[in-house]
Amino acid sequence: MMMCGGLNEPKAADPKIQAICEKVKPHVEQKAGKSFDVFTAKMYREQVVAGTNFFIKVHVGGEDHIHICVFKKLSCNPGEDLQLSGIQESKSHSDPIEYF
Repeated sequence: MMMCGGLNEPKAADPKIQAICEKVKPHVEQKAGKSFDVFTAKMYREQVVAGTNFFIKVHVGGEDHIHICVFKKLSCNPGEDLQLSGIQESKSHSDPIEYF
């Protein structure tokens, strides 16, 4: 059971998480200043706030990974439902997903 405000345990990415990654990929590339040929969600953690923060480990080619934070609004709030909150570059497969 997830505690409101806390991060849940890491889970393997599923098609829902990959779909979130695909939607925010252009924003990630703009923020990183580069394009990614590979953009595969591997693991994620969730934080329930006034919506949900998704902290996602994304494989971007070779041994390289990035961590992205995506905020998903509650469905009752108007506007775009997904917002890229931040990215962390130069991550490895073994780096833990932490709050940022």
